[in-house]
Amino acid sequence: MIDFSAPYLQRAVIEMLLLAVPAGLLGSWIVLRRLAFFTHAVGTVSFPALVLASAWGIAPQLAAVAAALGFGAAQERLARTRRLAADAATGLLLVGALAVGVVLASDVFESGTEVDTLLFGSLIGLSDRDLWFTAAVAAGTVVLDLALRRHWLAAGFEAGSARALGLRPVLADRLLLAGIAAAAIVALDAVGALLVSVVLVVPAATVRLLTDRLAPLRLGAMALAAAEGIAAVWLADSLNVGAGPALAVMGGGVFALVATGTALRPRAVTA
Repeated sequence: MIDFSAPYLQRAVIEMLLLAVPAGLLGSWIVLRRLAFFTHAVGTVSFPALVLASAWGIAPQLAAVAAALGFGAAQERLARTRRLAADAATGLLLVGALAVGVVLASDVFESGTEVDTLLFGSLIGLSDRDLWFTAAVAAGTVVLDLALRRHWLAAGFEAGSARALGLRPVLADRLLLAGIAAAAIVALDAVGALLVSVVLVVPAATVRLLTDRLAPLRLGAMALAAAEGIAAVWLADSLNVGAGPALAVMGGGVFALVATGTALRPRAVTA
């Protein structure tokens, strides 16, 4: 029998249920628009900012926002030089951010025991403020999706004709990236800087193997993210392991099973 009577477990479950909203609504677009690397990058580049926030006693979300904005500006500047492709610029910034974060944590602030928490999260240490931040982002995700779904759909599949339809694909895409960055930032406390993709990408990528339709993809990703999140909280508490790594193993295992099942599924023969 699963017992979630402890307050820290209840907060952890609420956090995962709230994160399931952007995991479904935004995760679907992340998969369809191939933004998984960007999503991972936002989480990773926040690592040095989280170290500084911990050392200086400031809100980690504010530090992560500053890091995300700096990452976006630096990536755009590097890509604009046309000497580096966008993915190469992202990779360069990721390596630099991890290196700076490790140096700050180990040599400058000597917070080596806290590095694991910053990199892989800690659902046990969630506060009510963290839940409110996540709830605000989840609500904002719903608003963005209602307002911009047509724009995102047109920009993703009919980019050339989006403007002719009276849509604003550039602004919509920027707001999509901002929404993804915000979702990644609030997921940091739960799963850490390195495992943001486990929440925002893996459930949608798993469901994408089963359907080509947008509505089932969004609802399925939301349901799977919630189910895996609750199961990871229980597993982490039972085995005394990190919830972020537990969620990563579980999500990867489910994806592998679904991928294997779809690969072995008999294909219809057409005349």
